[in-house]
Amino acid sequence: MHLKSLTLKGFKSFASATTLRFEPGITCVVGPNGSGKSNVVDALTWVMGEQGAKALRGGKMQDVIFAGTSGRPPLGRAEVTLTIDNSDGALPIEYSEVSITRRMFRDGAGEYEINGNSCRLMDVQELLSDSGIGREMHVIVGQGRLSAILESRPEDRRAFIEEAAGVLKHRKRKEKALRKLDAMQVNLARLTDLTAELRRQLKPLGRQAEVARRAQHVQAELRDARLRLAADDLVTRRAEMAEHAAVEEEVRRRQDEVAAELDRANAELAEHEQQLAEITPAAAAAGRAWFRLSALAERVDATRRVAAERSRYLSEATTETTGPDPEELEAQALEAAELEAELTEAVEIAAEQLETAREELREREAIAEEAEAAHLAAVRAIADRREGLARLEGQVDNLRTKAESADAEEQRLTDAIADATERAEAAIAQQDSAAGELAQLEASEQALDEHHERCVAALNLSNERVATLQAQHREAEQAIASLSARVEALSMNLERNDGGAWLLDNAPDGLLGPMSELVTVEPGFETAIAGALGPAVDGIVTVDGIAAVRALVALKAGDGGRAALICGGLDGAAAREREVPLPEGARWASSVVRCGPEIRGAIDTVLADTIIVDDPAQGLELARRLGVRAVTPAGDRIGPASIEGGSSRRPSTLEVQSAIDAATEELAATRRRVEELEAALDGALTEQRERREAAEEALAALHESDASVGAAYEQMARLGQEIRTARAEADKYTRQRSFLEKGREETLQKLHELEERLRLARDETEVGPEVDTDDSARAEAAAAVGIARGAEMEARLALRTAEERLASVRGKADSLRSAAQREREARERARRQDEIRRQAAGVAAAVERAGAQVAERLAAAVATAQAGRDELEEIKQARSATLDELRLRAGELSTTLNSLRDAVHRDEVARAQVALRIEQLEEQIVETFGMAPDELIAEYGPDVPMPPSALEMQEYEEAKARGEQVVAPAPMPYDRATQEARAKKAQKDLNTLGKVNPLALEEFAALEERYNFLSSQLEDVKAARKDLLDVVDDVDARILQVFTEAYADVEREFAQVFQTLFPGGEGRLVLTDPDDMLTTGIEVEARPPGKKVKRLSLLSGGEKSLTAVAMLVAIFRARPSPFYVMDEVEAALDDTNLRRLIKLFEQLREKSQLIVITHQKPTMEIADALYGVSMRGDGITTVISQRMRGVNMPVAQQEDTSQ
Repeated sequence: MHLKSLTLKGFKSFASATTLRFEPGITCVVGPNGSGKSNVVDALTWVMGEQGAKALRGGKMQDVIFAGTSGRPPLGRAEVTLTIDNSDGALPIEYSEVSITRRMFRDGAGEYEINGNSCRLMDVQELLSDSGIGREMHVIVGQGRLSAILESRPEDRRAFIEEAAGVLKHRKRKEKALRKLDAMQVNLARLTDLTAELRRQLKPLGRQAEVARRAQHVQAELRDARLRLAADDLVTRRAEMAEHAAVEEEVRRRQDEVAAELDRANAELAEHEQQLAEITPAAAAAGRAWFRLSALAERVDATRRVAAERSRYLSEATTETTGPDPEELEAQALEAAELEAELTEAVEIAAEQLETAREELREREAIAEEAEAAHLAAVRAIADRREGLARLEGQVDNLRTKAESADAEEQRLTDAIADATERAEAAIAQQDSAAGELAQLEASEQALDEHHERCVAALNLSNERVATLQAQHREAEQAIASLSARVEALSMNLERNDGGAWLLDNAPDGLLGPMSELVTVEPGFETAIAGALGPAVDGIVTVDGIAAVRALVALKAGDGGRAALICGGLDGAAAREREVPLPEGARWASSVVRCGPEIRGAIDTVLADTIIVDDPAQGLELARRLGVRAVTPAGDRIGPASIEGGSSRRPSTLEVQSAIDAATEELAATRRRVEELEAALDGALTEQRERREAAEEALAALHESDASVGAAYEQMARLGQEIRTARAEADKYTRQRSFLEKGREETLQKLHELEERLRLARDETEVGPEVDTDDSARAEAAAAVGIARGAEMEARLALRTAEERLASVRGKADSLRSAAQREREARERARRQDEIRRQAAGVAAAVERAGAQVAERLAAAVATAQAGRDELEEIKQARSATLDELRLRAGELSTTLNSLRDAVHRDEVARAQVALRIEQLEEQIVETFGMAPDELIAEYGPDVPMPPSALEMQEYEEAKARGEQVVAPAPMPYDRATQEARAKKAQKDLNTLGKVNPLALEEFAALEERYNFLSSQLEDVKAARKDLLDVVDDVDARILQVFTEAYADVEREFAQVFQTLFPGGEGRLVLTDPDDMLTTGIEVEARPPGKKVKRLSLLSGGEKSLTAVAMLVAIFRARPSPFYVMDEVEAALDDTNLRRLIKLFEQLREKSQLIVITHQKPTMEIADALYGVSMRGDGITTVISQRMRGVNMPVAQQEDTSQ
């Protein structure tokens, strides 16, 4: 077995995937300090299961992930794969090659794999433990490990030998057995406590079972007496039913006679009603005709008066017009138009005059400027001649030289501009090409970025949904706990200790149950109804009054206390509630109570004349005015002369039951909500896991794309810098050339002026006369300019005046024309209105004349209609009087018939009540005794003799068994008093027994069976504990044997190795407690040659290192491992000691594989292969390899990949 390869990906400084391939023998890893050599050792330690961050030279485990550099972003995970050659089967796995992979993510999550299959850390540790590689990692000797070995406690040194000897798996087996023992001890204690507790419970439960057996005999006696009493009650009720039927038959016969007489009276009444019905429409029609004619006469008279008034008004009214004459307005408009035309022509003339004046001004100004220029030239010529020709000639020569220099510099700048422009164009071409590539990368980057954002957004939504669902689930669980506690607490308040509790426990016949369980109150009115019901709110409801009386009798007989009883089966008393209106905010108390029909009447009766009001003042006013009782939502009760209420009180059972019902309903809804949330949470967690994986994959792809885009941007930035540099140079040279050209032009202009002045000066020198400087022409030109400016100003004023006059008259003609048109239209409208008034006046006069004629005719028709109406009214009144007499007779007969019907109804109600009682009694018999009524009468009726009791028969049988001459007890005839006394005695005996547990017999048998079962289980647990103790003893024996043998071998090897490293010296291992080989520690004694010290603290640094190496090599030789890793263990040694250590390395190479991190050349010389580790300026470790024996090894594989 040996290590074949180690692949690092994203681990510490190994940003890229790097594979180191190992072969048997010695492999040295060399390189400068800080290049990452020790990271190879950390990777080996980490992949084999190291859990301490400090052992990996870090602060936290995430520090092993590549943290990034200035040129490369950090990675999201670290991964190391170790491949082991298992051809010899040293590892307990059926593979010739084993790969162990460990992976760590930024969020702290980690993964382990063996041959690509996911596994646990424990699986990795158990796989390696059989080869002597455990959690102490003694095969990996890192920096500082040597001093730690010597400075550690003796017990810690023992761990190195145990690990090499393979004791670890035996210790784990022992620890597992001890954990099971601890858990078993808890179970054993619980079983012992349970068995003792069950033993204590068996005795009192046995006594309860005996009482239950006695109670069964008493209950049988009580049942027989109750059956006979129930049969007697049923026979009595059926006799009452037959009596009520006979009385009802006689009343029905008398009812039929009165009904026949009433039918005859109704027939005569119907005949007279028909006659009245015939005359009534005619009288009504005559009355309606008189009324319509009278109304029509009044409307005609009113119309005639209105027509007369309208005719008079229209005849007097005329329309007048007072506006101006339209013809005059038209004349004024014509005059305004003529004036506007004249002013327009004047404006045009003024504009022409202004233009002429402006032209004259411009000509005068030009002449003045020419005169001024000629004057200045003459003055300058005189000055130049005075300065002298010599100085002018010198200036001209200087300017010519300067112009020639400017031409040369301009040519140079032109060449430099061309060169810079050419370089810029070349860089632009390269930049365009790079921009195309960058555009493609950015398009891909955009898609990846959007995909990553979508994945992250989806993950955030999943996280939020999971968090929300978890929070809701916690809240729902808390709500369930709170509601359960509330229901339990409220249920405790329902426990009764009064007479009602006694009745419910003993369950006499006719009970329906507590009031609080049979009614439901609208939310918010519980306290009000409790106050209105008073003591009845905690009462027990019975089927009827008889059952209530029986319950009261039983309560007194059993001394069960006091109780309120509510009688069911009543008709109710809610009629008044339908008749009395209530003010706003008040309502009848019975309207907020919902219950079954069996107690509706009782509730209506108890709450009759009770209303619910908002406040006591309103309740007192209504109580005194309506004679009712009032109750407030707080439970205050108000009557006409009393008020009961105050501060808080103990809640009634009705309020408690309502609260329990509401809490129970809410609890059920919350539990359903929890189930829904759990289902939703499972789906959300699955979705969250899938989205997290998708987000991680998208992030990895995005990081890889970021690296490509970053390189492209760097190239673009470099080309952009080149372009900007070239353009900046071209711009600088262009500005210099422009500045030069401007200076050259100025130089040439000055040169031209100086040459001209020089020429004039020479000419003047040759001619001789002085230049005329007379400025009379200049003064005349200036005067002419002033005159022209005055003329131009006058023309401008004239134009402005003409324009203002034109603006004032413009539009006046149109306004006058519009006014004339409006006046003509107004006069036409007045004419049309006068014509309409004349026509309306004629119509009104005609209406007045026709109305007078119609009024005369209507007066005659009204008189005729009135006479007919009076005649018909007299006939109608006579027939109505006859009809009233007949109705009185029919009413008397109807009253008699109603009385008979009421009597029949009362008999029916009485019979129905008896029938209901019989039915209730029969139902009670069936429910209570499980027998049919007829069967009950047949077996237990009053005519059936009562057989001897079970006790009498038992006494008879016992006497007969004793051989006594006894007569068998004879049956006794039925006597109700005897049966009632018998039932009372049985009930008293049952009460004397106290509360009987009806399940005591079954519970005693079950508890006894459970006690026997637990006793057997207890014995099994004790036996299992003994077996585990035996296992621990076996493991201790095995550990003792293996460790003793291993220690003896290591002790022997340590003396030999110490002699090799310290020729002439003496070293040995000493047990701290030889009598206890399971826990003893190991001390190291070392005496180098020439020294008499034994204490390790007195040794030098090199001697300490060699002593620690001696101990490790002794362990290696005594219990060889497949491989060893040495990280700069020889750094503190001189050449002599180094050669000695190298000799040991060569000995170890024969049986094991060595990986040595070193800076020493002698160590490199014995290596079979060398790995060179270096780090460039980017902070990333790279590796190269060289085989020292045989041909060259392939270079270590390294890939640039980002995670």
